[in-house]
Amino acid sequence: MTPAADILDLVSDLKATGEAFALATVVRTVSMTAAKAGAKAVIRPDGTISDGWIGGGCAKSAVLKAAREAIADGKPRLVSLQPADLLQEQGLAPGEENEGVRFASNMCPSQGSMDIFVEPMLPKPELIVCGASPVAVALTELGRQFGYRVVVCAPKAKRETFGEIDTFVDGFDVDGGDRRQRFIVVATQGSGDLAALRAMIRLEADHIAFVGSRRKMASLRAKLGGEDVAPGRLDRVKAPAGLDLGAITPQEIALSIIAEVIQAHRQSQQAVTEQTA
Repeated sequence: MTPAADILDLVSDLKATGEAFALATVVRTVSMTAAKAGAKAVIRPDGTISDGWIGGGCAKSAVLKAAREAIADGKPRLVSLQPADLLQEQGLAPGEENEGVRFASNMCPSQGSMDIFVEPMLPKPELIVCGASPVAVALTELGRQFGYRVVVCAPKAKRETFGEIDTFVDGFDVDGGDRRQRFIVVATQGSGDLAALRAMIRLEADHIAFVGSRRKMASLRAKLGGEDVAPGRLDRVKAPAGLDLGAITPQEIALSIIAEVIQAHRQSQQAVTEQTA
């Protein structure tokens, strides 16, 4: 059994690489149980235990199911494993949830009880901002405040225009391999609109928006439509970007855009929750 301290080292390493996983921790035990309070396990998105231990098969099934769901929707779970007769005394059924606790039946001979907290450890969602316009700069500042991993795509000469960001890309050649949640805003505003859109629509993303009028987007759509673009890619672009707040200043426009990004982010999480329910 891997010591809890080593598990925490593994957690730190996985977070540094941006991998999604769940950390299961036994927080309470009653009577005879294989694992004791403080036992931990790292669980991958496919439901396999990467390292650690939280007990045998009696606890594993319910905890792995909770871990897969937690990784999918980003919400923690508390699993209470109890003997069947104890659940019955409380008027509870296996799989039932009450006040944030999911109950499961312990069919093992030990007939002990365990409470396991399952915490999702997800990489920060990624906000890709194209351009060095005042809206782009304001958007990167808001993005970091709201917990996004901010990637800026702009000419190298514009790097000093931005404050603290996570990654700067000279141009629009973004690595599309990292499949964390990704939200893209093209805020080039006349400086590389076509090149930025061409590059961004080829990336997998949860949301793509263009800072500009519908007329301008229609013109760009017509130009890109004649190129080798997969069907439906251009249809994903929301233009103009942002919620209709009546925004005027760059800061107000950026606020309307980050609000729309947050809305898209939470809606995608809600959709996953409904699928796994």
